Amino acid sequence: MDVGELLNFKPNLLKHDLEGKDDQTDRPKMKAARLQLSTGSSVTSGMKRTSNTAAQLEKAQEDNEERQMKLLEMVEKQAEGKIGDAMEVLDDQGVKKMILSFEKRVLKNQEMRIKFPDSPEKFMESELDLNDAITEIKVLATMPEHLHYLVELRAVNSFLALLNHLNADVSIAVVDLLQELTDVDMVTEHEDGAENLIDALMEGQCTSLFVQNMERLDDSVKEEAEGIHNTLGVVENMLELKPDIAPAVAQQGLMQWLLRRLKTRKEFDANKLYCSEILSILLHQTDETRKLLGELDGIDILLQLLAVYKRNDPSTSEEMELMENLFNSLCSSLLYSGNRTLFLKGEGLQLMNLMLREKKMSRNSALKVLDHSMNGPDGADNCTKFIEILGLRTIFPIFMRPPKKQKKTGVRTKVHEEHAVSIIASMFKNLQGSQRQRLVSKFVEADFAKVDRLMEIHFKYLGRVQNAEAKLDQERVSLQKKGQWDDEMEDDQYLQKLDAGLFLLQQTDYIIVELAASGQSALKDRIKQILTLRSGSVQSIRNVLREYAGYIGDQQDDDSAKVERERIMALADKF
Repeated sequence: MDVGELLNFKPNLLKHDLEGKDDQTDRPKMKAARLQLSTGSSVTSGMKRTSNTAAQLEKAQEDNEERQMKLLEMVEKQAEGKIGDAMEVLDDQGVKKMILSFEKRVLKNQEMRIKFPDSPEKFMESELDLNDAITEIKVLATMPEHLHYLVELRAVNSFLALLNHLNADVSIAVVDLLQELTDVDMVTEHEDGAENLIDALMEGQCTSLFVQNMERLDDSVKEEAEGIHNTLGVVENMLELKPDIAPAVAQQGLMQWLLRRLKTRKEFDANKLYCSEILSILLHQTDETRKLLGELDGIDILLQLLAVYKRNDPSTSEEMELMENLFNSLCSSLLYSGNRTLFLKGEGLQLMNLMLREKKMSRNSALKVLDHSMNGPDGADNCTKFIEILGLRTIFPIFMRPPKKQKKTGVRTKVHEEHAVSIIASMFKNLQGSQRQRLVSKFVEADFAKVDRLMEIHFKYLGRVQNAEAKLDQERVSLQKKGQWDDEMEDDQYLQKLDAGLFLLQQTDYIIVELAASGQSALKDRIKQILTLRSGSVQSIRNVLREYAGYIGDQQDDDSAKVERERIMALADKF
């Protein structure tokens, strides 16, 4: 039998072994075995020990500790490139021999478990040998150029099979191995090998196997909690290397598990924080994952989790990060139009409005969520509801006096101004009739105080954008002289202007022309009066809006984008 046939060979497993021996009588044995192996002792299946058995177990424990120390020294020397006489340098043939040895130990362990299913003391040695073989393969994490052999020799299939191993410590060891093999920092120069490894894992439905394994692990046991953490680390590595797998990862049960874990685990811990990070990453990718979140009642779950922070601030910086991850997940989910309806039905607007009034740490992110929920044509219903719940009484105080930069959150005044102005601009775009008049009347009251504030923002960010444009023009001229300028740099410079405050200036000037066209001549007169006093010009506002209109629907030139462009151009020309 050649190497290929040997690696492809899998013994016919008995039914009780394939099904994981789920009957109640076996569960105590499995738990006892995991606890014993996690402490370095031999697996006994919870049976009574004789004095001879205890002596054997003590000797096996000492032998195992000695073996583990030797393996650790070998791996460290390999990582440092100081192999010397302790371990031969792994070439292609050496890697193949290592994988072959691993497969032999997998088969041996399967055979011993089948032969002695009720006598753990007879298969415990093969279990320890298997754990050693898994540890040995970790050396490939320092040699990513050899990762392709794991795929070619089908070792990946064995890794996935071991995720369902009756001994959870073996599955935890495999997860730890996979985390190191997919470490982004280690595979930078050999991403092809890592991507092939990830493709092979995805073909084997690795995510569903990860979920099944995490469901049987106990978070209250340190080693098993670390196993869950490392599993999430593997998922994060995979998503960073291949972001396009996000929908498949989410649909294989991971998103459902994440939501359940976040909801049921009331107290804060490291794994809850990690779950929130993975959820945020998944929702940041595509509309497919955002749609799935809505189908799993994820919007309601996120709102329930965030409701805790309505009147209570996070107690630690880690919990603060958890809260921000949940808010970011909610914002990303609202990019899918269907979730905005769920957000409205789940009284998300009311919760965000209350957070703004309470003035806790959650206020900053609640403002961002409101902006996402009301933006664009899909936000029309949320804009209408916001007026009904008296949201204008909440948003305009922030517009008039945005909170100063906070040391705890690091949120700048510009961020508050940007979200507040964007929300008001969205309402002007989406509101009609009496509700629109209520919005316009806010700018009339208190002797046009809000118009004065609007013009203050206009001049503040007009100056910043003009300074940025002057620097960018100099850079463009310099690059053109050197022959290094191309059209793609034009888009880069536009993004730099947006970062300097152009987006906020565009939204501000849009509100200005909407007020001028509202039919109340007093508003238009006040705007022009301030422009004259501060040596401003109508033309500068028109130029800003024309540039803004030119970029609307830039990525998808649909009918709604065309209508919006024409409307803004008409307002600019009329101003």
